[in-house]
Amino acid sequence: MPTRTGFRPALLALAAAAALPPATHAQDDPLELKALEVYGDTYRHTATKTALAPAETPQSITVLDPVALELRGVDSVAGALRYVPGVTTELRGGTATRMDMFNIRGFDNFQNYYDGLQLLYNDWNLQPQIDLKAVEQVEVFRGPTSTLYGAMPPGGMVNLIGKQPRTERFNQIEVATGSHDLREASLESTGRIGESDFSYSLVGLVREKDGQARTSREERRMIAPSINWQVSDDTLVNFNLYYQDDPELGIYNTLPAAGLFRPNPNGRLPVDAFAGDRNWDHYEREVTLVGYKINHRFNNDWTFLQNFRYTDATAYQENTYGLGLAGDFRTLARRAYLTDESTEGVTVDNQLTGLVRTGGLEHHLLVGIDYLYMRSDIRYEDAAAPSIDLFAPDHDQIDPGTLDFAASGLSSDFKLTKKQLGFYLQDQIRLQDLVLIAGLRYDDYEMTERGLQYGGNVSRKLKQHKLTSRIGTLYRFASGISPFISYAESYEPLSGSDRFGNAFKPSTGKQWEAGVKYDASGNRASLALAVFRIDKENVPTRDPSGSPYDQIQAGEVRSQGIELEATMRPVDNLLLALTYTYQDVEVTKDNSSLAGKTLVWVPDHIASLWADYVFADGPLAGAGLGAGVRYIGKAALDAANSGTVPSATLVDLAISYDLGELSTQLQGASLSLKANNLLDERYYSCYDADNCWFGAERSIEASIAYSF
Repeated sequence: MPTRTGFRPALLALAAAAALPPATHAQDDPLELKALEVYGDTYRHTATKTALAPAETPQSITVLDPVALELRGVDSVAGALRYVPGVTTELRGGTATRMDMFNIRGFDNFQNYYDGLQLLYNDWNLQPQIDLKAVEQVEVFRGPTSTLYGAMPPGGMVNLIGKQPRTERFNQIEVATGSHDLREASLESTGRIGESDFSYSLVGLVREKDGQARTSREERRMIAPSINWQVSDDTLVNFNLYYQDDPELGIYNTLPAAGLFRPNPNGRLPVDAFAGDRNWDHYEREVTLVGYKINHRFNNDWTFLQNFRYTDATAYQENTYGLGLAGDFRTLARRAYLTDESTEGVTVDNQLTGLVRTGGLEHHLLVGIDYLYMRSDIRYEDAAAPSIDLFAPDHDQIDPGTLDFAASGLSSDFKLTKKQLGFYLQDQIRLQDLVLIAGLRYDDYEMTERGLQYGGNVSRKLKQHKLTSRIGTLYRFASGISPFISYAESYEPLSGSDRFGNAFKPSTGKQWEAGVKYDASGNRASLALAVFRIDKENVPTRDPSGSPYDQIQAGEVRSQGIELEATMRPVDNLLLALTYTYQDVEVTKDNSSLAGKTLVWVPDHIASLWADYVFADGPLAGAGLGAGVRYIGKAALDAANSGTVPSATLVDLAISYDLGELSTQLQGASLSLKANNLLDERYYSCYDADNCWFGAERSIEASIAYSF
């Protein structure tokens, strides 16, 4: 098993090898295009839950391996996904960073995965957010994924692979500083424990910084230990813990489009504008994830994996929300609210995989049973708050002791539970260079809500079941060209009912996808081109014969487009990565005026180009330079498409230097400098004209790391 890429020092120490012919350094090339095999027996590829490589999978998947993450110098999951086709990140802009929210192929997905298991999200404000320091690899599976993972939006999913124990010893400490008074320290250590059958991994982080918005702060403490126990040649047990404490995590409220990019007679709001109050702006979160994995090989053909996790999380929030601008275009009416939330639950996935040969066919079978249980307690309080002048703001108006929550009648205090039991079967058939995948899954889903909601007592219970399927085929030609075609289904449980009391059915999605993947000999280039169409049905929409609040399931949404992802190495020292997405996402059926409208948070075009160059010799030997440009096309301002959110072109930069090139006494030390939005362009994200967010302003970070 190869050693982990030793961050920048090891990466740059290999720079001299980049000048050699490919055959002599193919295994140690820091710009190697082939994904590194850095995982042990407990790892499964996201798109198949098997060992089938993404290049042979007949559906679109992007893998950001450790080399890609290090070269780009990203420090958040959202940052890592900025250069992935089909994905729109930072749906609430760059100022609200407390949750990882993505739009994939036109459909919102706040339901992320960590090491193959769902991160339990209560659909309110408590979402476990994994810090990228604890992540080894990011995998984006595009298109419906329900056949393997159950209830999910049809656009796709993000799976974060945590850093794993190694038998090779590696240690690193790093400190960083930069914009917004950033102060950060992190450590990473892995290796074998003595001469025993145990190996470990330990990642830790402390970070403090000012938020982009006035008065806001962000703080984080994280530790993630993991231990592998090689019980025998055939059995591996992993114990893992992830603990994160966020005492303060920035803002979440919004600003109106007038003053951001729409005309306002008072001028433009600055990028640090804040509509909240210093005395009533707080968010704290604590998350503990405890799990284990057991991998047992019965023989050369059959293996069993059990992946289990227990979650305990809490979040407390004090915030404000706007009620719209007054006629002077500067005074924003507000209300204050708080949420107090806790979540507890378990997830477990049992996978039995085996190889069966019938004639010339190889059947790689996967049989699985997974289970999810989540219980969340949610309290919500709402009260009147003083308005604020956005162009001459007073952020010290709210006295928490005077807020009258009882007067609003909007109090909530209820319990939410979710249960999902899934049975799935997959046959991965290989006939020489032909790969065929067929999968089937049955899910039982149950959700209950009981207690006080917005001033009234509720008792709801939802029970739904669904059968989903998937089939695809890919053929690998000797030239490296691999055409593929696939069909996949998804489902999402829906609560509620029509005015006659008929419970809603699950919302379903169907995707047809076709494309071609290409891998050049010597790993000099790779390409993936896909065209897709997703139809989502049973979408709730207004009942034309009922009240404004009555709904029926008559809505449909269609997403279709083209995605391109290419990497190439024109010379040994230079690596280029290009992505492009065109997506046409619209409501195709609705009982109101939304038919033909584009969904919000869906740019029509997304493109990016990243270049990495490693200096192998000369006075710059030991230096690495990375630069990227990303384009985010215009998007609909609101559901009615009454306007558009402007497009943006952003530039990022990452520079690193191996200090060991200066002196042998500095071996293992390195410097790095990275800049996001280098040109400091204003850009935005909006849900509607009253609820917009600024994108992240320019930030610069410098760090020094020492590996030993």
